Amino acid sequence: MSDSQRPGAPVPEYPDWPGLTQDLPPLLWLEAFEVAARTLSFTAAGRELNITQSAVSQRIRLLEDRLGQQLFVRHPRSLSLSLAGQAWLPSIQAAFVRLRDSTAEVFGLTRDAPVTLRATPLAQQAWLAPRLVAFHRAHPEVALHLASGFWSTDFGSEGADMEIRYGRGDWNELECVALGEGEEEMVVLAAPELAARLQSPQDLAGQTLLHSVGFAVGWRAWLQAAGVAELERQTRRVSCDTQVMALELARQGMGLALAHRNLFMRWQREVRHGLVPVFDLCVATPERFWLVRPLRRQLRAPAQKLWDWLASHSQS
Repeated sequence: MSDSQRPGAPVPEYPDWPGLTQDLPPLLWLEAFEVAARTLSFTAAGRELNITQSAVSQRIRLLEDRLGQQLFVRHPRSLSLSLAGQAWLPSIQAAFVRLRDSTAEVFGLTRDAPVTLRATPLAQQAWLAPRLVAFHRAHPEVALHLASGFWSTDFGSEGADMEIRYGRGDWNELECVALGEGEEEMVVLAAPELAARLQSPQDLAGQTLLHSVGFAVGWRAWLQAAGVAELERQTRRVSCDTQVMALELARQGMGLALAHRNLFMRWQREVRHGLVPVFDLCVATPERFWLVRPLRRQLRAPAQKLWDWLASHSQS
C-alpha cells in the first residue's frame, strides 16, 4: 500500500483543480436556491424539499452571504429573482441535470427503481387515475412514483421521467402529447343550488369568483367574452394555487370556478364531483394539459412502457 493510500494520509494536491470546499457553496444551499428560484416561493420550495419555509430562507441567506450578492428580491407578498439570480440560475440547473444524468450513466439505476410521473392534482384525479389503474393491471411489474407538480416550468432536480403539464405545449427540448381531442375551452362551474339562481352573466354581480392562478384565460377574459367586463369590480375574489381547491370551494357553494371543459367532463364521469355548468358560454383557451418528457433523456424500459400506454390513451 502506498503512502497516499494509507488511512489518514494527506490528500494529493492538484494545482489545476481548486478545492471544492473552498470555492463552492454547500450543495444543500445550491439545491435550495434552484427550487426557490424555480417556484419563486420559499414555502413551495420547502414542500418540495421536505423542509420548513424558514429552513429554505436560512439556506438562501447563507448562500447570499457567501456570494456577497442578493439572489432574490423580497416583496411584501411575493418573490422575484435579482439580476444576479437570473444570470446564475441556468448554470445551476444545467449542473444539476448533468450531475443527475452522469450519475445514472456511470452507476445505473436498480431494476426496481420506480418510474416517476409528476402531474398537477387535478390532472391526477381527472385524467391520470383511471389510466394508471388500467396500466397497473396490464403491467403490475412496473413500480410507480407519483409526484404533485404545481405550474412547474422544468423537470428540476428530482428526476421525473415524465410529466403532465399545463400550458401551450411550446417547451423547448420536450416531446409533448396533447391530452384530449379538439381545442380546449373554459366553462363556468358552480354547485347546483347556486347555479339555479344565475340566469345570465349579469347575475354574477356580488358573487365570489374563484380564480386558479396560472391560467392564460381566466375570469377577466371570460367576463370580457360575456360582454360584462365591468362586473369584475362588483365581484369578490378568492385565488387558489391549485384548480382542485378552486373546484372544491365551488362544490361547497363558496362561489364559481372556471374549468377546462374536456377535463371537467372526464372528471364528472370518473369522480362525480357535484358541479354543474353555468351559462352556455365557453371561452377558448390556447392552453391545455400535455404529457411531456425530455428529448435529451432516453427512457428506461419501464418508463417507456408507461409513456407508450399514456400516449396511446391521450385522446380518450
